[in-house]
Amino acid sequence: MTIAKSLSLLLIPLALLGCATMPPPRNVPGAQYQPTQQLGTHHAAICSTPPVPAAVSSLRQVPVAELTDAPDRLGAGDRLKLSVSGDTDTLTGSYVVSANGTLAIQDLGTVTAAGRTRAEVEADVRDRLIAGGLVRDVAGNVRLSQAEVAGVRVSVEGAVFQPGLVRVGERVTTGQAGTSPIPANGDYNVGRTLALALRQAGGLRPDAAAQSVYLVWGDIYAAMDLSPAFTGGLMVDPQLAAGDRIFVPSAGCFQPDHVRPTSVTAPDIRVFLSNLSRPATSGRDGVGIPYGTRLLDGLVMANCVGGSAMNARRQAVLISRNPVNGKSVVIARSVEGLVREAGRDDWNPYLLPDDALACYDSRAMALVDAVSVVGSLLSPAILFGIR
Repeated sequence: MTIAKSLSLLLIPLALLGCATMPPPRNVPGAQYQPTQQLGTHHAAICSTPPVPAAVSSLRQVPVAELTDAPDRLGAGDRLKLSVSGDTDTLTGSYVVSANGTLAIQDLGTVTAAGRTRAEVEADVRDRLIAGGLVRDVAGNVRLSQAEVAGVRVSVEGAVFQPGLVRVGERVTTGQAGTSPIPANGDYNVGRTLALALRQAGGLRPDAAAQSVYLVWGDIYAAMDLSPAFTGGLMVDPQLAAGDRIFVPSAGCFQPDHVRPTSVTAPDIRVFLSNLSRPATSGRDGVGIPYGTRLLDGLVMANCVGGSAMNARRQAVLISRNPVNGKSVVIARSVEGLVREAGRDDWNPYLLPDDALACYDSRAMALVDAVSVVGSLLSPAILFGIR
């Protein structure tokens, strides 16, 4: 190989070094969600009290106590025990509310149960038994008790990360009331609550108006104040029934104090990490991190911080999505700048569900990698004396 050719090959890494390791990302207007993303064209929004959603305003509003103090309503999958005086195996026994919301009782046909209280269904069954001449009109001769409260499906809409239908209160066999060594009347399903439904839907977003969450039961609704979940104190957390609807309006602003694990937000979220000098042939699954983690903490988790002085000027990008309008956003940051600058909190964004982090090597490390590639090309040529 001639000296000229060798020099020309050695100059290739220097030419590569002149290229930026990461061109500045561009974003469409309206992509910014957090003030700390600092795209340069964003103006911080002012929080406001949202109006009652149109789907709710046409219904009748009731005090919160009317919902929280009301007896639990039955739903599909609930198990009930019917006891009839003088009967041991004909009518007396356990019954499950079917998928269509009814109880199938021998000699009575079907009795509507879903959406009604246990006492209402008991009175209906008793009246039918008396009307059919199967029992006498004697007080207390027909008893219907709750043996197990099953999970229910409810709708969550608005400012949550995963709006849609969710199922809450699902229980494994070990958690069912019938497995208790001490028999007891009644059952309480701790998973059939408003807070658990919100967490099943991904939790409240940082822009959610926590003080104005609407719970709809049939043709009535109540406005719930869930702000104690963030400020402390007791929060209203009623039991839910099948078909309930939850509306979470947006306050129109990003609220940093809402970005942390609470009873109405996710305890942890999934993010995707990439820290590669060269492209990989296979990807990796996301990792779980506590909700409220910031970009710099995520970079430490991705092993993008620290190391040799040659790699001190690394850069990183945060790939996120505005949950309000669905627009994607890519933010570039200097890793060393986040570590050293005192004002880092002003441009150190919070990580949101399914965000992705990617780290880029410094120019010095890019040169080292380029020299390594060229060296691997030169070695065979030198070995076989190619000229």
